[in-house]
Amino acid sequence: MLNGRKILLIIGGGIAAYKCLELTRELRKRGAEVVPVLTRAAEEFVTPLSVSALAGQKVFRDLFDLTDEAEMGHIELSRAADLLVVAPATADLMAKMAHGHANDLASTVLMATDTPVLIAPSMNVRMWQHPATQRNLATLAADGITAVGPNEGDMACGEYGPGRMAEPLEIVEAIAARLAAGPLAGKRILVTSGPTHEPIDPVRYIANRSSGAQGTAIAEALAALGAEVRFITGPATARRPVGVTITEVETAAEMAKAVADALPADAAICAAAVADWHVVGAGASKIKKDAKGTLPSLTFAENPDILATLSAPGPNRPDLVIGFAAETDDVIAHATAKRTRKGCDWILANDVRPETGVMGGTENAVTLISAEGADPWPRMTKTQTARKLAALIADQLGQQTNKTDKIQ
Repeated sequence: MLNGRKILLIIGGGIAAYKCLELTRELRKRGAEVVPVLTRAAEEFVTPLSVSALAGQKVFRDLFDLTDEAEMGHIELSRAADLLVVAPATADLMAKMAHGHANDLASTVLMATDTPVLIAPSMNVRMWQHPATQRNLATLAADGITAVGPNEGDMACGEYGPGRMAEPLEIVEAIAARLAAGPLAGKRILVTSGPTHEPIDPVRYIANRSSGAQGTAIAEALAALGAEVRFITGPATARRPVGVTITEVETAAEMAKAVADALPADAAICAAAVADWHVVGAGASKIKKDAKGTLPSLTFAENPDILATLSAPGPNRPDLVIGFAAETDDVIAHATAKRTRKGCDWILANDVRPETGVMGGTENAVTLISAEGADPWPRMTKTQTARKLAALIADQLGQQTNKTDKIQ
């Protein structure tokens, strides 16, 4: 039920930290990836080695570790997960979160994140009932942070009452509920990605430099918001997204058929760099040079226009159709004209000149073209671009749902 979801698990310094070993095991059993962060106090209760062994991941511990910051800075660490889980959430950690303190790796990650946060409080009964802790809990709830527990029972200190951390399976259920309750729950979204390969003969083909990385990031960002994602990809070099339904294709014609088969959908994002033409009468065997060195003659024909077909009025047209425009000059003008020509709702335009490093790179700089005009976005990672787009899609589909409800 958590297949492919990425959980950043922040382990606080309380006796209940030992439960996080079982929590990690249960999460991984359900297909989740667990990235652990230990506070210094947590290391008094569980060892980094035991946590790393169960998570199958490196443990992050130090804000000022040069190696960790070089491999994955705390900013990226804070935003590379579907959910941040703090367990045990001690009184000290809750106070830091409520008041915006950031003096170690755990608190800095929590301050820097734009990802949902779930806490599992654990502390002495008197600490839990203290007015300061209750004020902090109210502040965190107002900030959109949800909590599971604490439970009532015997304390390690010998007292009895509320303050026991929720059991691992309770936390797993809370995690599943939090991830399932995203704004795109119940929505089916189609994403195309990668290049297409148009064969010349069994050995050679026409293609482009698209890696498919942006499409993968978009699919995962949509799934993280609860969407049912149908991911149709050409032979991309990027890894495939997790938690989605994947269809592999090679040619534009195969992609067009797979898209048609995946309908109906609430939204479609055409991030694939589909070849505009294919070779007519591609050779059934390898084309050989002749003795005279005569160049072979290739005849081209247009490929199906997937974006235009999706955008055409009809019962199967998604409520929101989004295309990409990879341009090397006059980016905004060409993208604006493309949106009008194709009939789609939005176009994400980007400059793919070699010097930008966008095509096949880890970053993107796009301009959202809509009926309202052009909205340039800052250059950021493809993961961040995908999350920004997913949030806008959720907002747009939510507005359309509300309008339908009012009409009915």
